[in-house]
Amino acid sequence: MVDSQGQSEERPFEEVFYPTDRVPFVEWREFSGAKSTVALMAAITVLGFVTGLSNLSQPQPVLEGPLAAVLPLSGTFVRFAGVLFAFPLGLVTVGLQRRKRIAWLAAMALLPGLALLPLTTGRTTEVPLLLLVFAAIPLLAANRDVFSQTLDLSSLQIAALTSILGVGLYGTVGAYGLRGQFLELDGWGDAFYYVVVTIATVGYGDITPVTAEAKLFSLSVILLGTGAFTVAVGALIGPAIESRMAAAFGTMTASELSLLEDHVVVLGYGDVTESFLERIDEETDLVVVTENADAASRLAGEGVEVLTDDPTDESVLRDARVEAASGVAVAGDDDAENVLAVLAARNVNPDVRIVTVANEETHVRKLDAVGADEIIDLRAIGGRLLGESVLESEEAGSGRSDLGRRDREDA
Repeated sequence: MVDSQGQSEERPFEEVFYPTDRVPFVEWREFSGAKSTVALMAAITVLGFVTGLSNLSQPQPVLEGPLAAVLPLSGTFVRFAGVLFAFPLGLVTVGLQRRKRIAWLAAMALLPGLALLPLTTGRTTEVPLLLLVFAAIPLLAANRDVFSQTLDLSSLQIAALTSILGVGLYGTVGAYGLRGQFLELDGWGDAFYYVVVTIATVGYGDITPVTAEAKLFSLSVILLGTGAFTVAVGALIGPAIESRMAAAFGTMTASELSLLEDHVVVLGYGDVTESFLERIDEETDLVVVTENADAASRLAGEGVEVLTDDPTDESVLRDARVEAASGVAVAGDDDAENVLAVLAARNVNPDVRIVTVANEETHVRKLDAVGADEIIDLRAIGGRLLGESVLESEEAGSGRSDLGRRDREDA
């Protein structure tokens, strides 16, 4: 925006999308927000794993804590708990990073169990783990609304997981019911152990069927279990492979798009896009929509979220969640395409703030007419900077970021 008295005002790009009347209390959220919670969970996972390895290396578990005398099987718990809690907590941390509600529930269930470990051993080296757990629980509770994304499993994934649970239940109950027809199978624990090693095709041979009925039962567990496990691996790992391939080609998946909120959408890729992306704060979520496959692949490799599609298509803009965006930047080299992009964005979200570049001064009014809130005239910026440099104006460096900018009312 050019001041009427010839003075320019230094305004960062962030002010284009975040009005000055919004003053969020960011100091506290920097230390208590979702990102800090995820980082703390990652630290707990690593520390829990290290603690578990330390306890496994001890000839005899240390049982000097206040819960050592009351916790059943305290010695076995101390020896294995750290590692056994660390692996699911690692998955939970990934789920929290994706803002999944089920990960939040799992974290709230697992952390109290992990807290029992230092309270059982009483070792001073495990006090940091206890303190981190006590810090993580209130942080999770305070940010419970952030972790609201559903798991969104497909019908195939649900069926695969259900089949695995069904085979496990069938095998455990069946093995226990036929325990008299097996060698070394006496209780529920032995039955569950037998089913796991059978489905995993390990077969240590310590528990063996001795009758035809028991052998047929074992055969059914092998066929059903390996089949269900194979289908489950394909159903669960397939989407992850798809996501990696999509990232390689610069395309966001549907689940990644669904997480976008209060972000900045950049429509088109032009000469000013790179410098624009450099000015955006790292804390700001953004997604670039462009048909330029080479640029999309390169941006994706730099960690920028990209949707490789038509920036003038309203359905694509809905996929980019323009209706939930804090602002839209239209930065293409073709003003005709920019006009269509502004129209599409305004139709998808009538209230979103739209800022666009004008590559030709004659197109400023057209961009204004279709609903752009602010138009940046690139030719005017270059011309005025060139003039100031030649004339060695004293104000050459004071307002360069704002030269050539026009509000709708000034256009």
